[in-house]
Amino acid sequence: MKKKIIFLGSSVTFGAASNGISFVELLAQKDGIIPIKEAVSGTTLVDNGKSSYISRMKTIDKSIDADAFVCQLSTNDATLKMPVGEVSPSFEIEDFDTSTVAGAIEYIIAYAKQTWGCPVIFYTGTRYDSEQYAALVKLLLNIKEKWNIGVIDLWNNEMNNISPSLYKKYMADGIHPTRAGYEQWWLPEFEKYLCELFGL
Repeated sequence: MKKKIIFLGSSVTFGAASNGISFVELLAQKDGIIPIKEAVSGTTLVDNGKSSYISRMKTIDKSIDADAFVCQLSTNDATLKMPVGEVSPSFEIEDFDTSTVAGAIEYIIAYAKQTWGCPVIFYTGTRYDSEQYAALVKLLLNIKEKWNIGVIDLWNNEMNNISPSLYKKYMADGIHPTRAGYEQWWLPEFEKYLCELFGL
């Protein structure tokens, strides 16, 4: 594939339950992408310090000739019950309230588009018992309509209809995939999306 892709996220992007190997490394190994991975466990979209998504995004080399920018819809914002906020009527980066999840997502989209000028894609986790995260997925899909971004929506995907024994094999807990989960369950969805995006 030889596509240069920036990945921004937290523990799921990092591969916390898979010795730091996530779908990112598997895409590099199997499909030949060139990843720029910026992932730190426990961090939030909401801009609340130097480890937040926004602060770390700003440390990524602005001169990278990126083919795509992929961002995780963080489960930490749901777990920590960060303020959801509302979708702004504006497209101006200075207008977004980054102390809310909505404002942070819009800021990330605007910054990525301005900085790297490439397709922006968010991805969700697979389904688990969280009303808060369900609300964030709904919010993301509303933002998708406004910004015309890509969304790899694992939350609403039929892939969730698997047996309890397979689920136990694929997931260390409700949020974090195992190595097998990344390789056999999540990776095919990312490959399918990226192949369609790049026309491969």
